[in-house]
Amino acid sequence: MCPSEPGALPQATIALAFSALVNFIVAHFHLLPKPNPKAPIKPMSPRGTILQDGITFLVLGAAAAIMSFIERRPFSRYGIALKRALPDFLIGTLWGFFFLSMLVGTLWLTHSLAFDGIAIHGTTAYAYAAKWFAGFLFVGLTEEFLTRGYIQYTVSRGVAGIVRAMDAQNRHAHAWGFWVTAGIFSISLFMFLHIFNPGETFVGILQVGLVGAVFSFSLYRTGSLWWAIGFHAAWDWAQSYFYGTRDSGLIAVGHLFNSHPTGSPLLSGGVTGPEGSVFGIPTLLLVAVVIHFTLPRRAYFLTPDQTPPQPV
Repeated sequence: MCPSEPGALPQATIALAFSALVNFIVAHFHLLPKPNPKAPIKPMSPRGTILQDGITFLVLGAAAAIMSFIERRPFSRYGIALKRALPDFLIGTLWGFFFLSMLVGTLWLTHSLAFDGIAIHGTTAYAYAAKWFAGFLFVGLTEEFLTRGYIQYTVSRGVAGIVRAMDAQNRHAHAWGFWVTAGIFSISLFMFLHIFNPGETFVGILQVGLVGAVFSFSLYRTGSLWWAIGFHAAWDWAQSYFYGTRDSGLIAVGHLFNSHPTGSPLLSGGVTGPEGSVFGIPTLLLVAVVIHFTLPRRAYFLTPDQTPPQPV
């Protein structure tokens, strides 16, 4: 980290302080049920997801906003810019639903997933569709900003600065800064955060790391998190609500279709869900190819004296 930079540690401190305050408010007003480690694992609910991830995102966003004021830097540098936010988000949403559907279709065609009919109908289905999209929107916002937002930008600048200090003529300092940081936070931290999910397997965790790399690639191409947020939200929505499969071992309340894995867990994903299937690996690699050919190369700014990559 450059000596003049406030860095990621103050942001983490502010976030922890906000978290302590929010936890007190949640506990005092009983906004969420108290966790019982001895109780059986309950299905995911839209309300719990919205509250938990919504509050977490507000805490992270508030801490980053304070740091952007201290650093006199636009908040948009952390990947949440208004410019092209809606088109990037909508395109990411379409791709997220498409690729999860392609993965589910592969499982169905290989007899690794079976459907048992529609679980809910009418207004109930529409209501849960809306609730779950709101819930997974907050999941996308929280997980993307946590691992690829402020901390990705700030640490990338520090690593790139170290590379330039060692070799002032290094033309790849920008890339070194970005991908070293992505390896630590967007991939390794992202994997660690999913280890404790019930039903996770080695293949599932491996794919979480691959997802982190793919989403980092979209950020590197565009300088924005919105494509990844849209993809993340739609992928989870399609997986948990629409097709009714497990998501990292968790099942959603109010899913549209009833389904269950069949055959080898290596192919079906077993209790993990489609993300635990080996078919997910080529699917995610194909997502990276789509990013390369469909997302324009924009600038991921680090510091004013570091020239961002030019359009290719």
